Amino acid sequence: MDTETPPDGHDLPTTPETLLALLTTLGIPHETVRHEAVFTVEQSSRVNALHPALTSGVHIKNLFLRNKREEMWLVVAEAHRPIDLKKLGERIGLGRASFGSAERLMKYLGVRPGSVTPFALINDSAHAVRLAVDRVILEAPRAWAHPLVNTMTTGLSGDDLGRFFAHTGHAPMILALD
Repeated sequence: MDTETPPDGHDLPTTPETLLALLTTLGIPHETVRHEAVFTVEQSSRVNALHPALTSGVHIKNLFLRNKREEMWLVVAEAHRPIDLKKLGERIGLGRASFGSAERLMKYLGVRPGSVTPFALINDSAHAVRLAVDRVILEAPRAWAHPLVNTMTTGLSGDDLGRFFAHTGHAPMILALD
């Protein structure tokens, strides 16, 4: 972890507090749990087991991808779902996909590695990032994702996550990844 940047997100284009206030303003019920920093699905699973609120619902993993044409994609899937990048790239029309760099991640979504989240679309006012979402997420009664930093996890319904996407102007390509 970069020890020179504060883990609270106050150096980001949008703070977690601003994001959570927006959800409230939009009438989207949500709950947030603070925890130690996590960088992988495995670390998240260990932390989730320690917090009763985090033991139910669907946890999200996010892939920030790009291709040779400089198209950026955010793929949102269930945390434990295996994903074949080659097949996924073909399926969504991305072609050969690779992970976006930390610099691109900050430029397009305004977050650092380890904190990639669908909530980062709040920072993509230019709509440069295309969105693909596993239908399981949008159908979930409770979906959990980082609110721009990896020291918190926020839960809301899949329907309400869809409302957030609509607010940001990002219409998701809905995928059946199961």
